[in-house]
Amino acid sequence: MPVTDRDRWDARYRGGIPQQRPCATLTAHLHLLPARGRALDLACGLGANARVLAAAGLDTEAWDVSPVAIGRLQALAAAEGLRITATACDLLETPPAPQSFDVIVVAYFFERALLPALAAALRPGGLLFYETFTQRSAHGPSNPDWKLADNELPSALPGLRLRYYRDEQDAGDPALGLRGIAGYIGQRPA
Repeated sequence: MPVTDRDRWDARYRGGIPQQRPCATLTAHLHLLPARGRALDLACGLGANARVLAAAGLDTEAWDVSPVAIGRLQALAAAEGLRITATACDLLETPPAPQSFDVIVVAYFFERALLPALAAALRPGGLLFYETFTQRSAHGPSNPDWKLADNELPSALPGLRLRYYRDEQDAGDPALGLRGIAGYIGQRPA
């Protein structure tokens, strides 16, 4: 029987992946979040981004393929007094419904086929925060198909208005900055 993504991630989370940090693209731009609304942390892992969204007062959902990660997130959210609806699901089989979220955050998960569904899932004025590895990164997945090409997100999401993009590639001092990681914020027109 082949090993599935769920099996691999469950094994990693059972092995004790430490508590994760929220992505820099979100934490540096909290001022862009709406005062209220519905938010989704997609491929949430232990829900670091979901916990930031819930603490900001948004009705927050967190989805991940790993039931083990979802169980750990539920325990963390309860300990922090945060209301988060956490769900184990296959994100490719069950993408978010059109116009269902005001904010979507995706960190360190990349699937090109899912990008149109993410843009469509935003309500008018909704924001997509995305942070993941680029193909120049020495970290992250070994499969280059799961890493961003140069300036890929802005061109792959043409229906969204670009609010922020950072991809330093190999400019300047390679020992400084966020190397091999791209950050993006796009907004669905109102």
